[in-house]
Formats: sequence, structure tokens, C-alpha cells
Amino acid sequence: MSKKVWVYDPHSGGVKIPEAVRERTRDRILAHAQKHYAGKYTRIDVRFRGQLCYIDAYKEPFVAPDFDPSPLGVSREEYIERQRNFPIHLVRLRYFGKEDRWSMAFYTYSHDKYEASVFDNGTFEGTPEEAFDTGAVYLDD
Repeated sequence: MSKKVWVYDPHSGGVKIPEAVRERTRDRILAHAQKHYAGKYTRIDVRFRGQLCYIDAYKEPFVAPDFDPSPLGVSREEYIERQRNFPIHLVRLRYFGKEDRWSMAFYTYSHDKYEASVFDNGTFEGTPEEAFDTGAVYLDD
């Protein structure tokens, strides 16, 4: 008879994020972004669903002067506006009940999905600010 062994998995489960924690987390992330990354984005979007927190950024797009979007069926202005409103996914956080201990999944554009990740501190848990720093690689030009 085999026994079930519990294995810690920081990338599944979690608990629903209370509204007060959502507000504090959003404020923390936005303050951190403003302090350390001002000028690298036009806006940051922090949204919550269940036990997850998603952080996206928006940037002013670079469109080469000679780029012709007419084959896409849009004008240059429409193309630029679409790009302005296209989110850059940074990271997804998972909440386990402690505001300074979240797990993180980094958005990989090569696979077009969130991938479980460790924080720069070498562990599976960290703060929302540390997670933002990891995802901020997408803010560099």
C-alpha cells in the first residue's frame, strides 16, 4: 500500500486574494514601477482573478517611418493606436495568504504562455516588486 506524499508546488493552488490585499498590492506595484521604471512604459495594468495577479505594461510603439500597414487593412494611425493598446505581459503572481510571499510565472513570448519561474533571489517565493523587476526585462528598448 503506497502512501501519498505531499509535495510543495508553488505554481498551483493558492487562495483567493482579498480586496484589501488587492488594493495594497496594486498600489505597491504601481509605486515601484513609477519609482524604478518611469519613462519605460505609458501605463501599467494590474488585474486580479481568484488567487492570481497579472501585471501588464503598455508602451509607446516604435513604427518605422517607411512602414506601410495598408496590407493589414488599416491606416498608419490605426496601426499605431492598436499597438499602443496591445498589452505586454510581464508576470503572473500566485497568492498563498502572505503579502510578501507570492510565486511567479514569467510570460514567455516564445511559447506564448506563463512559465513557472524562480525569483532573482533563487527561491520560488518573493514580493510583487521583485516579480515586477523580473518582468521589466520587456520594458527595455
